[in-house]
Amino acid sequence: MRVRELHRAEAADVVATVFRGLSPHSRHLRFHAPVPRLTAAVHRRLADLDGRRRAALVAECHHRPVGIARLAATGDAAAEVAIAVVDPWQRKGVGTRLVAELATLAAALDYTALHGDVLHDNQPMLRLVRRLLPGARLTRAEDDVVHVRYPLTVTHQDLVADLRW
Repeated sequence: MRVRELHRAEAADVVATVFRGLSPHSRHLRFHAPVPRLTAAVHRRLADLDGRRRAALVAECHHRPVGIARLAATGDAAAEVAIAVVDPWQRKGVGTRLVAELATLAAALDYTALHGDVLHDNQPMLRLVRRLLPGARLTRAEDDVVHVRYPLTVTHQDLVADLRW
């Protein structure tokens, strides 16, 4: 498996491929709602990358996309993070690599914090956050969402080096 930056020219195809690889349950965990298909507007928004304010990484195995990690600037040097891993590749280290390398990319782009929302039911992702991002602040909201905020106060190069396969 390799993780690399996702470029705008290929993003639409990669987004569609990863979305097709998500079960209805995985789509619900990713989008916090039942999403049987991506609307054209959402598909365009997910594929709209500029490498700075909207950047993404793709995990590939045998040149086939198996996961995406995306960040979107939200102001105050912070970025919102979203991750999706196709069902057959879940719990095989793909999400771990994507989170670690996205944190490194965010630090390189001068972001000082990452944040995102995880459904309370998504215990595998919450365990990954607790394990991989020590110091992350998790706050449960009334709507079964856990708000995650992680300050990028240290370099993540050592973490990424340890995770390379």
